Amino acid sequence: MSYESGGPPSPIAFAANVVVLDEERFVFDAMVARWGDQQTSRGLQATTIERRQQFIRRFQLFCGEYPWRWAPGDLEDFTTRARSGAAPLTRATLRSYQLTIRLFCDFISDIRYGWPAECANRFGVVPQQICHDWNTIAHLLDFEARPGRRALTTDELQRFFDAADDCVDSIVRTQRKGALNAIRDSQIFKTIYAFGLRRAEAVGLDIADLRSNPAAPRFGSFGALYVRHGKATRGTGPKRRTVLTVPEIGWVVDGLTQWVDLARPRLVSDWHTDVLWPTERHTRVSTRYLNMRFADLRDQVGLPTELTPHALRHTYVTNLIEWGYSEKFVQDQVGHAYASTTAIYTSVGDDFKNRALARALSQIYGDNDGN
Repeated sequence: MSYESGGPPSPIAFAANVVVLDEERFVFDAMVARWGDQQTSRGLQATTIERRQQFIRRFQLFCGEYPWRWAPGDLEDFTTRARSGAAPLTRATLRSYQLTIRLFCDFISDIRYGWPAECANRFGVVPQQICHDWNTIAHLLDFEARPGRRALTTDELQRFFDAADDCVDSIVRTQRKGALNAIRDSQIFKTIYAFGLRRAEAVGLDIADLRSNPAAPRFGSFGALYVRHGKATRGTGPKRRTVLTVPEIGWVVDGLTQWVDLARPRLVSDWHTDVLWPTERHTRVSTRYLNMRFADLRDQVGLPTELTPHALRHTYVTNLIEWGYSEKFVQDQVGHAYASTTAIYTSVGDDFKNRALARALSQIYGDNDGN
């Protein structure tokens, strides 16, 4: 294939007096940078773009060749290496990496961006798409998380919250420093469960996000929670939603009241902030910190190591279904775009299923014991 003049302009622009010492590295860096510009134009988040660019640089080091010399075998070698060893990558992670490579190869092999002509003129070879249906992982299941990731049982949930409260009691009893932080940690986990929040949604809360609900005046200023940092979809900003306090978890109101009115003011007494979960260093609690604290409490009560803070959100969805809330209500509460996503999170217990079976038997046979 030849690339004559009159095609798209060169995607590389630099001053005429610049001397390129490493031409291949220079072109590769320009490719990655321009690909970042393309994704920015699509509206993707900066963190997503940076993460993808970093992976492409790692993949280039793995291949030992620049993208215009990549071949399908390079992808297959990478996948084989990633799936072997003591800590193989999960299918979902590998598919994400393969998708990143596919998107990058689509970009550099598209003649509209000028890279095929640029590489042909400079190196005598053009980039190609190395990902195809026969060497990439297909997305066949809606839910591919590890089987150990699940909702908590009622007993496990109670043990977890008891352990968080015991940390507060222990610190107060021994008069050690950190009681306010322990109160905060206990309450934030209870809030994650009580409103079905993701970690980023919880840490992004401000005082102003606590709302009243005219339909439930008994909950006062805590009848609803305004989530401003909901999970974004491709090319969009964070989604917003209002989560209503449900009566079955109305006990969270007492804890929030104590935190907002009594404990939090002592933690932020010398500085002004609207952050709902502040630290002593005048910052927000981070998602990484939540992961660490959850793991500490989880291990303390002997829960499976596969469980993460997201298990509290799973438990919330499961409990709402068990309590008889409609699928549409649950979907709106947790901010799922599709009801099928909500169904993935649902893992109702045997008691709920037995009650449903008993109701069905009663309707059909007209008795309460199914005999």
